Amino acid sequence: ETGGMTAVTTLELDRNFARRIKESPSRPALIGRIAVQQPDLASLEPFSAAQAFVNQLLPYADDPDRRPWFDAWISYNEPIANNADEMKRLADFEAERTRLLGDRGIRSIIGNFGTGQPPLELWEHFLPAVQVAQQYDGWLGLHEYSAPTIYYLSTRENQGRYPGVGPEDYGWLTLRYRQVYNQFLKPAGLALPLVFTEMGVDGLVADRPGPPDARGWQDFQGYWAENGYGLWGPGAYVEQLVWFDAAMRQDDYVIGACIYGMGTSAQWFSYDLHGPAAVVLEQYLSVHAPA
Repeated sequence: ETGGMTAVTTLELDRNFARRIKESPSRPALIGRIAVQQPDLASLEPFSAAQAFVNQLLPYADDPDRRPWFDAWISYNEPIANNADEMKRLADFEAERTRLLGDRGIRSIIGNFGTGQPPLELWEHFLPAVQVAQQYDGWLGLHEYSAPTIYYLSTRENQGRYPGVGPEDYGWLTLRYRQVYNQFLKPAGLALPLVFTEMGVDGLVADRPGPPDARGWQDFQGYWAENGYGLWGPGAYVEQLVWFDAAMRQDDYVIGACIYGMGTSAQWFSYDLHGPAAVVLEQYLSVHAPA
C-alpha cells in the first residue's frame, strides 16, 4: 500500500512487487534503479558507457513482465561533476542512453544529482541531456535533503515550527530545484517533469547545526524537541515533509517526491519511515490528494 504517494523509487525489481505498487489506489509513478558503479566522469567515454548501461538494464526494463509496471529508469545515482568537461560528458551519456532506451519505448529519468549538486554554473552544460529527455518524454530526477531541519538553507529557515512557503521561496539544499528551473530550464523552454527520486532529512549535509553524528531523521528528534519543532519526533518530521509537499504543489512541473526511505538496511535505519511516522504521513495523504 503506497498510502497516497505519487512516486516510488526502488531497487527491488521483482515483477510482483512492481505490480502491487502500480495497482495500489494512488497508482504512483514507479521508478526503477539497478546497481551500477559510479563513473569517473573525468575519463568517461559517454557513448560506449551509455550502450553498456543499456545492455545491463534491458533484461529488466525490456522484460515483458516488468514493462507494464515501471514508468522510468535511473542510471547513475548522485553523479558528481566537478567541472564543465565532466558535466558535458555526463550530459552526453544521459542523452545517449535516453535515445537508446527511448527508441524502445522505455523512459529515462536523468540527472538524479545529490542534494546541493551540481554547482549552478554547471547546469548550462547539462542542457543537451535535458533537450533529448524532453524529446523522449523523459523526466528529471533530483535529490533534496537538508538538516537539522528540512528548512535549513532555504529562505524559510529560522522561522519557527510552521514557517510557511510560497512560490517565491527557494533554497540551496531543499527548494534548490526552483533556482534550477527559474534560472536555466524555464528560460530554455526545458521545464522537464521533475521527480525527487530521494528527499528527506540527512545529517550528511556539510556545515550544519545540530548533533554532529546524526544521520537520518530519527537522530534529530531530540534536537527538534529542544528547539521548538515539536516534542514528538515522528509528528515533527511529518510536519516538515508537509512543508515540502506544499512547495511542490505550487510548481506544476513537479510529479512528486520519494521520501528516503522505507524498508532500509541497518546502515540506513535512522532514515526509515516505518512505524508512527508512516502512519501519520498516510493520514495526511489520505486527506490531501495529489494536486
